[in-house]
Amino acid sequence: MNKDLSRYKKLLVVLFVLIAIFCAIGNIYAQTAEEKEAFVKGLDYVQKGMYDEAIAEFSKVIEIDPMLIEAWNSRGLVYYLKDNLDNAISDYSKAIKINCNFAEVYNNRGAAYMNRGNLDEALFDFNRAISLKPSYADAYYNRGLTYRLKGNVDQAISEYTKAIEIEPNYAKAYNNRAVAYSLKQEYNAAWEDVRKAESLGYSVDQDFLENLKKESGREK
Repeated sequence: MNKDLSRYKKLLVVLFVLIAIFCAIGNIYAQTAEEKEAFVKGLDYVQKGMYDEAIAEFSKVIEIDPMLIEAWNSRGLVYYLKDNLDNAISDYSKAIKINCNFAEVYNNRGAAYMNRGNLDEALFDFNRAISLKPSYADAYYNRGLTYRLKGNVDQAISEYTKAIEIEPNYAKAYNNRAVAYSLKQEYNAAWEDVRKAESLGYSVDQDFLENLKKESGREK
């Protein structure tokens, strides 16, 4: 599970890079030149791994425009990257108060709740994200992780499968569905998902592979 969260954090950095690209072509959320400058600086700091500096810049944006939902969400993402889950959840919650129809923020807050062990709260947020955006593969995937943590392996498989239906090349969903199948001793299905994940460039955990070989009595 910790490795899943580490990969999720890496994806957040990629998200910031994508946001920065939009900023570069002028599609910035901030309205004033001062806001835009601070927002872009914050994104740049995130890409450099300078999280405290990024938080300071996003805080400047919030001071200028407390109603800018993207600033709260961005600062929440950085707090998440720093493992400051309480502050991340607080910022996401403030973003939701501004706009309760922002599916991505519910997904982000759900991930923070999941990481903190508040699984029921996480499920609520993932459910809300999916209700707002039914094609939201990441929310289905995260809901699958949460169900797995709650011990509901069958439901976890269902959620991963839905994520894959939406995004057929969702490598980490194949990986985690393989883990879930292995827990049910459905080894043929587990190996099939392992092969698919690897074909998509996903680095499957070696300890899991060794255990799967031992439990299934086969190499592949």
